[in-house]
Amino acid sequence: MKLYPIHAGNFKLDGGAMFGVVPKTLWQKSYPSDENNLCNWALRCLLVEDGDRKILIDAGIGDKQDEKYLGHFYINGPHSLQKSLAEAGFGFEDITDVLLTHLHFDHCGGAVKWNDTKTGFVPAFPFANYWVSRTQCDWAMNPNERERPSYPKENFLPLFESNKLRFIAQEGVLFPNIEIKIFDGHTRGQVIPYIRYHNKTVVFKGDLLPSAAHVPLPYIMAYDVDPLKTLLEKKIFLKDAAKNGFILFFEHDAYNECANLTETEKGIRVKETFNLKDIG
Repeated sequence: MKLYPIHAGNFKLDGGAMFGVVPKTLWQKSYPSDENNLCNWALRCLLVEDGDRKILIDAGIGDKQDEKYLGHFYINGPHSLQKSLAEAGFGFEDITDVLLTHLHFDHCGGAVKWNDTKTGFVPAFPFANYWVSRTQCDWAMNPNERERPSYPKENFLPLFESNKLRFIAQEGVLFPNIEIKIFDGHTRGQVIPYIRYHNKTVVFKGDLLPSAAHVPLPYIMAYDVDPLKTLLEKKIFLKDAAKNGFILFFEHDAYNECANLTETEKGIRVKETFNLKDIG
């Protein structure tokens, strides 16, 4: 098995929204913002090469939305999904499976692209099956008013129409060496993959822990539909991760790719940060 970080660019979101009730005087010590209170966040996907399977976990924002829509998020940086896959030695046609943690625009937008004539949308990975939880799919199809802007239907309806969508009904082993668990605090039915790699467990954190700065328990996004559920899920996960030496792979942390955890007098905290390539 080989793991490849796949960088699909950066985008900006309001720091207050990303850290919820935590005051800026505290969170800015861990994560910087600009003069407009915007923080720069990564769109870091993960490619798992295991035998004949090439499994891409999440797909970034993509580029099919119009300039006005994308302008809200200040897309920046030298990376793109296509460029990063090419640097790893792969093309869109090589991907056999796309595992979507959930269907928010910044996680699944790159899974769909314009067709050749720009008259409609098609799956970006033509030979892949796309995996998402049944709960999240139902949630995205009937979004509440608070989450509706995060669910542009052009990001996932073409997957239905092409018969490429596969539903995850429960936790368990999805692929050899990849087990999934379901978390409901950020959005209902978010899938978090646990990957067995070099006798270690690498956990792709999605939006349960968007960055290393979100490890302290109160640091919960205002975007979460059920922050108290997130709090409980974090407590359980962090205890498990510290006890078992899990490696956390961050999707949105622009400064830290991976981290492990340790128990301290103040609670569970980051022990050290490092890159995936440093795992021996």
